[in-house]
Amino acid sequence: MDKLENKKAPILKESYSNYFRIGAAVNERTLHSASELLKKQFNSLTAENEMKPEMLQPEEGVFSFEKSDRIVQFAQDHNMAVRGHTLVWHNQMPEWMFHDTTGTTIDRQRLLERMKSHIQTVVKRYAGKVDCWDVVNEAIADESSQFLRASKWLDIVGEDFIEKAFFFAHEADPTASLFYNDYNESEPVKRDKIFRLVKSLIEKEVPIHGVGMQAHWNIHLPTIDNIRRAIELYASLGLQVQITEMDVSVFDWEDRRTDLKQPTDEMKELQAERFEAFFKVFREYREVITSVTFWGAADDYTWLSDFPVRGRKNWPFLFDENHRPKEALTTVTSF
Repeated sequence: MDKLENKKAPILKESYSNYFRIGAAVNERTLHSASELLKKQFNSLTAENEMKPEMLQPEEGVFSFEKSDRIVQFAQDHNMAVRGHTLVWHNQMPEWMFHDTTGTTIDRQRLLERMKSHIQTVVKRYAGKVDCWDVVNEAIADESSQFLRASKWLDIVGEDFIEKAFFFAHEADPTASLFYNDYNESEPVKRDKIFRLVKSLIEKEVPIHGVGMQAHWNIHLPTIDNIRRAIELYASLGLQVQITEMDVSVFDWEDRRTDLKQPTDEMKELQAERFEAFFKVFREYREVITSVTFWGAADDYTWLSDFPVRGRKNWPFLFDENHRPKEALTTVTSF
């Protein structure tokens, strides 16, 4: 079936034009393979990997903007916003960032200089084109006994690496909205630690404007109550909230099955019900939620295929492998 069939399908970005932006994460391949779907249904883009530090600056002082430029240009050509993802992370960082030419770990001052150079080169390049950035990604530990995640940033710079990143980004583009972004953001223990971190940044007058809730959820968890409580807690800080990496796995985290070639009818029904419930909550908090971004566009490509189970397909979006609307699309646009 042609991917453009079903002209009567609801249009996400139109359904939510009075609520918040509707975004999709893209990569170099899906920018082309899903181009018609992107143009029709979405009004915001996020680079899945193409703006991460190891992609943009693989060698010190050697920047590679070709792929990220193409994503930004596509967005501009089709009147879309762009979320920048991400400036500082414990993962997908080039190894040179933390070592000198002999392989020795550099000191705090040198690492901060490299952080500032990277952030300001990237943010200045896209000033006026990227209107918000995930400045620091996933710095909170999952373990209840630990506050910040172990990382080279923490080891070398200390806890203030987070605030330094925000100051450097704000200096590069004072008009951009700056976000702290994390997953398991609705789980109470981690939620409270994210709140603690962001509150401390505000108290130090760090230029932070929002909390990114990644929303890598599934057909059973998290609970709607926990999602609502997380949104209210983050919003109580006076910040924007954005749903930044949404997908709804048809598998529970503990489910390690590999035999399914398609989702079961029960999975499809549960997924549609979950999407309906999630978007009902999002609409309730339209005053604080400014964007909802899916971590992909359609089921033919998702990072959840192979994660956490190698060789397993997943179907986490509102559009199927042929880019046709699923029942879940109707549930989130019928209000």
